[in-house]
Amino acid sequence: MVMGPTCGMVLADMGAEVIKVEPIDGDRTRHLLGAGAGFFPMFNRNKKSIALDLRSPAGLEVAHKLCGTADVVAENFRPGAMAKYGLDHAALSKVNPRVVYVSHKGFLPGPYQHRTALDEVVQMMGGLAYMTGRPGDPLRAGTSVNDIMGGMFGAIGALGALMQRMQTGVGQEVQSALFENNVFLVGQHMLQYAITGQAAAPMPERISAWAVYDVFTVRDGQVFLAAVSDAQWTTFCNAFGYADLLAEPAYATNNARVVARPALLATLRRRLADHTVAELSATFERHGLPFAPIARPEELFDDPHLRATGGLADIRLPDGPHAGDIAQAALFPITMAGERLGVRLHPPTLGEHTRELLQGLGYDADGIAALHAAAAVA
Repeated sequence: MVMGPTCGMVLADMGAEVIKVEPIDGDRTRHLLGAGAGFFPMFNRNKKSIALDLRSPAGLEVAHKLCGTADVVAENFRPGAMAKYGLDHAALSKVNPRVVYVSHKGFLPGPYQHRTALDEVVQMMGGLAYMTGRPGDPLRAGTSVNDIMGGMFGAIGALGALMQRMQTGVGQEVQSALFENNVFLVGQHMLQYAITGQAAAPMPERISAWAVYDVFTVRDGQVFLAAVSDAQWTTFCNAFGYADLLAEPAYATNNARVVARPALLATLRRRLADHTVAELSATFERHGLPFAPIARPEELFDDPHLRATGGLADIRLPDGPHAGDIAQAALFPITMAGERLGVRLHPPTLGEHTRELLQGLGYDADGIAALHAAAAVA
């Protein structure tokens, strides 16, 4: 629902022609409610849609023809599903040895490979939910971190395989998996334990590497403030006139401040409480110190930096009660040649490009009509 589509979106945003193969009744994320309502329009821009019934011999034939023309085939199904249709790497590479085949799975091959995985499943079993929540209260991250990053790693693997193909002339299979992605995310905490012998504590209980690195509740809201070096600590104290804290021997170095962190934070919370978020933000920005007002996702539509730099782009919503309306979506977070990677194609309606793609495969008007009559395509 997110992992495979993210891979395709990354490649599409960078200029590839990406064809999304959907079932006749459409990708089910087109009609999700609640937290899933943004899935399809977010991860399916810059793609063409063809709707096929893979259970129909004629529909399956179209899929095989498409794969025969492709540089990259990406899939996001349970293990064995693609082999049932002859659309697995082993089958396709016999016909198209140059194909790069990207499999997005829950787990890489091994004892867990046949388990059904979700982002939440691997966050729970892979230590991320433990690190995010309070002790005894595991909590998944607030967005689909493994799905999105797993798709990105799939795209990175595809690009690497295409580079290798330039040398060898032969494609290969790339695999990306949610669980292994999650393990990569918590790898720093694993190594912390290996190096120090001390297990990483969940975020709310973590011994921070820096003393001033926390959310502060002030007069009109909350703001994250940090001073992550001795130079920043000096700058911070001078900016607010805290000469007494700067002269305190217990606060002389970062590690000393970490040891004294509970007392130091209590003092800072009292002193900063009567400031406003805007006042603190202005002071921290003026002195080059890290800070962040606490924002909600819906507030980012009005973020002045995103608006000024083109970080949001208009897309046409393809489905649901707002079909045809224009909304703004976050763009892929890179520039190439100084430009953001924009929207060339709006998220497609179901089967929007079926006729165009069939014509490109050599089907004439009668052949296309026959496929529609047999309900092999939509």
